Amino acid sequence: MRVLSLTHNDNDPSGIFGEAALERGHRLEERSLALGRPPADPVERYDAVLVFGGTMHTHEEANHPWLRPEKDMLARALDHGVPVFGVCLGGQLLADAAGAQVHRLPLAEIGWYDVELTQDAQGDPVFDELPTPFTSYQWHSYRFDLPEGAVELARNDTCVQAFRLDGSWGVQFHPEVNLPMLDDWITHYDTDPEAQKLGLEAVSGKAEARERLERWNEIGRELCGRFLEFVESRR
Repeated sequence: MRVLSLTHNDNDPSGIFGEAALERGHRLEERSLALGRPPADPVERYDAVLVFGGTMHTHEEANHPWLRPEKDMLARALDHGVPVFGVCLGGQLLADAAGAQVHRLPLAEIGWYDVELTQDAQGDPVFDELPTPFTSYQWHSYRFDLPEGAVELARNDTCVQAFRLDGSWGVQFHPEVNLPMLDDWITHYDTDPEAQKLGLEAVSGKAEARERLERWNEIGRELCGRFLEFVESRR
Protein backbone atom coordinates (compact mmCIF):
# COMPACT_ATOMS: atom_id res chain seq x y z
CA MET A 1 0.00 0.00 0.00
CA ARG A 2 1.34 3.46 -0.93
CA VAL A 3 1.16 5.97 1.91
CA LEU A 4 1.94 9.61 1.12
CA SER A 5 3.39 11.59 4.04
CA LEU A 6 3.28 15.39 3.65
CA THR A 7 5.67 17.29 5.92
CA HIS A 8 6.34 21.03 6.23
CA ASN A 9 9.55 21.48 8.25
CA ASP A 10 12.72 19.42 8.54
CA ASN A 11 12.09 18.95 12.27
CA ASP A 12 8.47 17.78 11.76
CA PRO A 13 8.84 14.37 10.07
CA SER A 14 6.43 11.44 10.09
CA GLY A 15 7.73 10.23 13.47
CA ILE A 16 5.75 7.47 15.15
CA PHE A 17 3.25 7.41 12.28
CA GLY A 18 5.99 6.75 9.75
CA GLU A 19 7.36 3.95 11.90
CA ALA A 20 3.90 2.41 12.22
CA ALA A 21 3.34 2.50 8.44
CA LEU A 22 6.68 0.85 7.71
CA GLU A 23 6.14 -1.79 10.40
CA ARG A 24 2.90 -2.76 8.67
CA GLY A 25 4.83 -3.32 5.43
CA HIS A 26 3.58 -0.26 3.56
CA ARG A 27 5.55 1.97 1.22
CA LEU A 28 5.94 5.35 2.93
CA GLU A 29 6.70 8.24 0.57
CA GLU A 30 7.66 11.30 2.63
CA ARG A 31 7.28 14.39 0.46
CA SER A 32 7.00 18.14 1.05
CA LEU A 33 5.56 20.89 -1.10
CA ALA A 34 6.87 23.32 1.51
CA LEU A 35 10.47 22.09 1.06
CA GLY A 36 10.32 21.71 -2.72
CA ARG A 37 9.87 17.92 -2.76
CA PRO A 38 6.39 17.37 -4.23
CA PRO A 39 4.77 13.93 -4.49
CA ALA A 40 5.82 11.76 -7.42
CA ASP A 41 2.19 11.15 -8.48
CA PRO A 42 -1.23 12.78 -8.21
CA VAL A 43 -2.79 12.28 -4.78
CA GLU A 44 -5.52 9.97 -6.10
CA ARG A 45 -2.86 7.37 -6.95
CA TYR A 46 -2.01 6.91 -3.26
CA ASP A 47 -3.90 4.64 -0.89
CA ALA A 48 -3.67 7.01 2.09
CA VAL A 49 -2.27 10.43 3.00
CA LEU A 50 -0.69 11.57 6.28
CA VAL A 51 -0.31 15.35 6.77
CA PHE A 52 1.84 16.68 9.60
CA GLY A 53 2.59 19.89 11.48
CA GLY A 54 4.55 23.02 10.71
CA THR A 55 5.47 26.47 11.94
CA MET A 56 3.27 28.24 9.38
CA HIS A 57 -0.50 28.84 9.47
CA THR A 58 -3.23 28.01 7.00
CA HIS A 59 -3.96 31.63 6.00
CA GLU A 60 -0.34 32.59 5.25
CA GLU A 61 -0.50 31.87 1.52
CA ALA A 62 1.31 35.11 0.62
CA ASN A 63 4.38 34.00 2.58
CA HIS A 64 3.97 30.29 1.77
CA PRO A 65 2.57 29.99 -1.77
CA TRP A 66 2.65 26.16 -1.59
CA LEU A 67 -0.25 26.27 0.90
CA ARG A 68 -2.86 26.75 -1.83
CA PRO A 69 -1.76 23.75 -3.95
CA GLU A 70 -1.55 21.60 -0.82
CA LYS A 71 -5.09 22.56 0.19
CA ASP A 72 -6.20 21.77 -3.36
CA MET A 73 -4.44 18.41 -3.13
CA LEU A 74 -6.28 17.57 0.09
CA ALA A 75 -9.59 18.66 -1.41
CA ARG A 76 -8.89 16.34 -4.34
CA ALA A 77 -8.09 13.50 -1.93
CA LEU A 78 -11.47 14.05 -0.24
CA ASP A 79 -13.23 14.15 -3.61
CA HIS A 80 -11.58 10.88 -4.70
CA GLY A 81 -12.17 9.12 -1.38
CA VAL A 82 -8.47 8.86 -0.51
CA PRO A 83 -8.31 8.57 3.32
CA VAL A 84 -6.37 11.41 4.98
CA PHE A 85 -5.06 11.70 8.54
CA GLY A 86 -4.13 15.30 9.36
CA VAL A 87 -2.07 16.21 12.45
CA CYS A 88 -2.05 19.74 13.96
CA LEU A 89 -1.38 22.00 10.94
CA GLY A 90 -2.31 18.97 8.84
CA GLY A 91 -5.67 18.75 10.62
CA GLN A 92 -6.21 22.48 10.08
CA LEU A 93 -5.34 22.15 6.38
CA LEU A 94 -7.75 19.23 6.06
CA ALA A 95 -10.51 21.25 7.75
CA ASP A 96 -9.73 24.24 5.50
CA ALA A 97 -9.82 22.02 2.39
CA ALA A 98 -13.24 20.80 3.52
CA GLY A 99 -14.55 24.37 3.81
CA ALA A 100 -14.18 24.96 7.57
CA GLN A 101 -12.62 27.99 9.25
CA VAL A 102 -9.35 28.04 11.19
CA HIS A 103 -9.00 30.59 14.02
CA ARG A 104 -6.26 31.92 16.28
CA LEU A 105 -6.48 30.88 19.93
CA PRO A 106 -6.42 33.54 22.67
CA LEU A 107 -3.55 31.58 24.24
CA ALA A 108 -1.48 28.90 22.54
CA GLU A 109 -1.83 25.29 23.71
CA ILE A 110 1.73 24.00 24.05
CA GLY A 111 2.77 21.15 26.33
CA TRP A 112 0.81 18.30 27.95
CA TYR A 113 -2.99 18.60 28.04
CA ASP A 114 -5.83 16.21 28.80
CA VAL A 115 -8.32 15.39 26.04
CA GLU A 116 -11.77 13.80 26.41
CA LEU A 117 -13.45 11.58 23.83
CA THR A 118 -17.00 12.42 22.79
CA GLN A 119 -19.83 9.90 22.62
CA ASP A 120 -19.38 9.81 18.84
CA ALA A 121 -15.93 8.28 19.34
CA GLN A 122 -17.71 5.06 20.35
CA GLY A 123 -17.64 2.79 17.33
CA ASP A 124 -15.25 5.05 15.41
CA PRO A 125 -12.75 2.92 13.41
CA VAL A 126 -9.78 4.88 14.77
CA PHE A 127 -10.79 6.32 18.17
CA ASP A 128 -13.09 3.66 19.56
CA GLU A 129 -10.62 1.95 21.92
CA LEU A 130 -8.68 4.99 23.13
CA PRO A 131 -8.79 5.78 26.86
CA THR A 132 -10.68 8.83 28.02
CA PRO A 133 -9.39 11.16 29.12
CA PHE A 134 -5.87 10.80 27.74
CA THR A 135 -2.90 13.12 28.14
CA SER A 136 -1.73 14.51 24.80
CA TYR A 137 1.22 16.58 23.62
CA GLN A 138 0.15 19.80 21.92
CA TRP A 139 1.85 22.65 20.07
CA HIS A 140 -0.56 25.00 18.32
CA SER A 141 -1.81 28.56 18.43
CA TYR A 142 -4.72 28.05 16.00
CA ARG A 143 -7.73 25.73 16.01
CA PHE A 144 -10.11 24.34 13.40
CA ASP A 145 -13.90 24.47 13.24
CA LEU A 146 -15.73 21.25 12.43
CA PRO A 147 -16.18 20.87 8.67
CA GLU A 148 -19.76 20.45 7.46
CA GLY A 149 -20.78 16.83 7.87
CA ALA A 150 -17.88 16.01 10.21
CA VAL A 151 -18.23 14.19 13.53
CA GLU A 152 -16.47 15.54 16.62
CA LEU A 153 -14.45 12.77 18.28
CA ALA A 154 -12.43 14.53 21.00
CA ARG A 155 -12.24 17.88 22.72
CA ASN A 156 -10.97 19.78 25.74
CA ASP A 157 -11.65 23.22 27.21
CA THR A 158 -9.48 24.84 24.52
CA CYS A 159 -11.03 23.52 21.32
CA VAL A 160 -12.20 20.61 19.19
CA GLN A 161 -9.33 18.13 19.26
CA ALA A 162 -10.36 15.52 16.67
CA PHE A 163 -12.93 14.93 13.95
CA ARG A 164 -13.88 12.37 11.33
CA LEU A 165 -15.08 13.46 7.90
CA ASP A 166 -16.29 10.44 5.96
CA GLY A 167 -13.12 8.29 5.73
CA SER A 168 -10.64 10.97 6.85
CA TRP A 169 -9.53 12.19 10.27
CA GLY A 170 -8.05 15.42 11.64
CA VAL A 171 -6.49 15.95 15.07
CA GLN A 172 -5.11 19.02 16.82
CA PHE A 173 -2.61 17.23 19.08
CA HIS A 174 0.68 15.56 18.07
CA PRO A 175 0.42 11.74 18.25
CA GLU A 176 3.37 11.37 15.87
CA VAL A 177 5.99 13.07 18.06
CA ASN A 178 8.86 10.84 19.20
CA LEU A 179 11.68 11.61 21.62
CA PRO A 180 14.20 13.08 19.10
CA MET A 181 11.47 15.34 17.71
CA LEU A 182 10.32 16.44 21.16
CA ASP A 183 13.89 17.14 22.28
CA ASP A 184 14.46 19.27 19.17
CA TRP A 185 11.20 21.20 19.57
CA ILE A 186 11.89 21.92 23.23
CA THR A 187 15.52 22.89 22.59
CA HIS A 188 14.41 25.46 19.99
CA TYR A 189 11.18 26.53 21.72
CA ASP A 190 12.29 30.17 21.78
CA THR A 191 11.97 30.38 17.98
CA ASP A 192 8.18 30.36 18.50
CA PRO A 193 6.91 33.65 20.03
CA GLU A 194 3.84 31.88 21.45
CA ALA A 195 6.03 29.30 23.19
CA GLN A 196 8.24 32.10 24.55
CA LYS A 197 5.19 33.65 26.23
CA LEU A 198 4.41 30.37 28.03
CA GLY A 199 8.00 29.62 29.05
CA LEU A 200 10.18 26.53 28.83
CA GLU A 201 8.70 24.56 31.71
CA ALA A 202 5.14 25.00 30.43
CA VAL A 203 5.91 23.93 26.86
CA SER A 204 8.02 20.93 27.79
CA GLY A 205 7.17 19.47 31.15
CA LYS A 206 10.76 18.32 30.77
CA ALA A 207 10.91 16.63 34.15
CA GLU A 208 8.16 14.20 33.12
CA ALA A 209 8.36 14.28 29.32
CA ARG A 210 10.21 10.99 28.89
CA GLU A 211 7.86 9.15 31.25
CA ARG A 212 4.75 10.55 29.57
CA LEU A 213 6.09 10.10 26.06
CA GLU A 214 6.28 6.31 26.28
CA ARG A 215 2.52 6.04 26.85
CA TRP A 216 1.83 8.80 24.34
CA ASN A 217 3.79 6.91 21.67
CA GLU A 218 1.67 3.83 22.36
CA ILE A 219 -1.44 5.90 21.65
CA GLY A 220 0.18 7.34 18.52
CA ARG A 221 0.97 3.86 17.18
CA GLU A 222 -2.59 2.76 17.92
CA LEU A 223 -4.10 5.77 16.13
CA CYS A 224 -1.97 5.31 13.03
CA GLY A 225 -2.32 1.53 13.09
CA ARG A 226 -6.12 1.68 13.28
CA PHE A 227 -6.23 4.33 10.53
CA LEU A 228 -4.12 2.13 8.25
CA GLU A 229 -6.20 -0.91 9.20
CA PHE A 230 -9.28 1.05 8.11
CA VAL A 231 -7.61 1.88 4.79
CA GLU A 232 -6.53 -1.73 4.29
CA SER A 233 -10.07 -2.96 4.90
CA ARG A 234 -11.37 -0.76 2.08
CA ARG A 235 -8.92 -1.96 -0.57
